[in-house]
Amino acid sequence: MAKARIIEDTAAALGHAREVDGQTLAEAMPRLIVAARRTAATVLHGLHGRRRAGPGENFWQYRRFTSGEPARRIDWRRSARDQYLYVREREWEVSHTVWLWVDRSRSMWFGSNLAGDAKIERAVVLSLGLAEILVDGGERVGLLGLTRPLANRRVIPIFADAMRIKPEDEGFAPSADIGARSEVVLFGDFLAPVDETIAQLNRLASRAARGHIIMIADPIEEVFPFSGRTEFRDPESGLKFIAGRAQDYREAYAERLAAHRAAITAHAKMLGWTLAIHRSDRPASEPLLALHARIGSLEAGAA
Repeated sequence: MAKARIIEDTAAALGHAREVDGQTLAEAMPRLIVAARRTAATVLHGLHGRRRAGPGENFWQYRRFTSGEPARRIDWRRSARDQYLYVREREWEVSHTVWLWVDRSRSMWFGSNLAGDAKIERAVVLSLGLAEILVDGGERVGLLGLTRPLANRRVIPIFADAMRIKPEDEGFAPSADIGARSEVVLFGDFLAPVDETIAQLNRLASRAARGHIIMIADPIEEVFPFSGRTEFRDPESGLKFIAGRAQDYREAYAERLAAHRAAITAHAKMLGWTLAIHRSDRPASEPLLALHARIGSLEAGAA
């Protein structure tokens, strides 16, 4: 997948970067699974649950009877203990499907010495952590192009194995299985040309899916700390670019990166999707907390 030309593709400066490959991702997977479980536990500890009233079999809560409701809904045993009438509410049990996609193209395998993880490693932790959180909340979760939707408590090792088997991809996975009640969450750096990204977002949105984009950035891509003679390399093609005075490119780079992100953000907003930028030196729990709130909000609005 060709990447946007931002100083020869926002390439990594040699001596400031490391890359991982499919083999080392497989080797790193046990560590990433532990990190994902720890992150999910942190998020779940601070949540109050996703339950809400609706059709189902399990008791949720009592609430005050509202004038105009059918009298058959009154719980007379509970009402007899108080001066008010109460209705027994059941928990909403209709789950919907959330599809996850992790960008595994070559630019995601970059990580600078300013971050603890390569971008692909952070994307894996976020996707596995979110899968566990959603399954814990009663949702069905699938990896686009890799697995069917699951509500299995072993979702983390199942998804990890799927990504081990296929450590790289060439773009957004097929969207044929996405249904009208589904949501998609995309984890990637989104450095591909804007028109290419927009076309793929439109293809997903045409399946009537709501969506959330997590744009993962290495801190070195944000601050562009280079100066003096610096060699940049395109992680996709291997092409190299030598800047005699790298600092002379800083302003143009920042402007182009901002314009690139603004175009994708505007299109996501037009589709009714959400977008957040996550730096890989920040805690993984931050975007997961935000995603939990967004997915829950959209789901409630659709019910």
